Amino acid sequence: MTDAILMYAGASAIVLGALAGFFAIVLAVADRFFQVQVDPRAARIEEILPRANCGSCGYGGCAAYAEALAKGQAAGNACTPGGPQAAKKIAAIMGIEVAAFLPRAAVIKCQGSFENTRDRFRYVGEPDCRAAAATQYAQTACSYGCIGFGTCVRSCPFDAMVMDQATGLPRVLEDRCTACGTCAGVCPKNIIEILPKDRYVHVLCRNQDAGRVVRQLCKVGCIACKMCEKACPVEGSAIHVRGNLASVDMATCISCGKCVRVCPVNCIGDFRKFREESEERKAAAQGPSAGRAA
Repeated sequence: MTDAILMYAGASAIVLGALAGFFAIVLAVADRFFQVQVDPRAARIEEILPRANCGSCGYGGCAAYAEALAKGQAAGNACTPGGPQAAKKIAAIMGIEVAAFLPRAAVIKCQGSFENTRDRFRYVGEPDCRAAAATQYAQTACSYGCIGFGTCVRSCPFDAMVMDQATGLPRVLEDRCTACGTCAGVCPKNIIEILPKDRYVHVLCRNQDAGRVVRQLCKVGCIACKMCEKACPVEGSAIHVRGNLASVDMATCISCGKCVRVCPVNCIGDFRKFREESEERKAAAQGPSAGRAA
């Protein structure tokens, strides 16, 4: 009996050993014939990328973007966090011309501050914009506007946004913004857009209600009066009112600011002026210390 058991165990061990050897050979052959060849340039490109995995390039992460670049399937200037420095290094690795890099930044298209709009009720729940939008459409009177719980601010991987306590709205710190688009992706109201910095005129409103309704909801909401269309000097106009909301055609707008000046509710912003004022404030704040340093 004992001898039979020992013989059976020995035979089982031999069979298992043979099977293990067989599968090892199969795996070795499969590895040889089905091995994915990795372009070494993809690894070099991935090393120079910021590893933010923000998706602003249109790919699932830095590794996917690097692989697409190595295959010649992606533009070398698509990494906004990496900026022109990354574009230059990518061009050197790929042996191509340096792609022109167009600086972009997040733009918040809402001015529904404490002063400009009102609340319909007091929201009680998770202080998250997405949760509020999914349950009670938040507490602000304008159903298109900023909810104000700062989900975009908390999502920013570069600390390029803050909540302005005076207005209750998020504010973009453009000197830190890399235009990664993370904030735009989490905003349930779609009031954040990533736009070129050399385009200065933007309609800072999303409300598509009739003008008479908007007037009751927000002091600076678009009322679709079309005065901006009439004031635009571009042939055919670079700003149009569609669906009760004005929008700027970035391809034809010359940023002259005439639409900004005629808007009766001040819902169109001139970011050239905003940026100049920001630089002036920054210079004024740094002036005395800069003078002593000099």
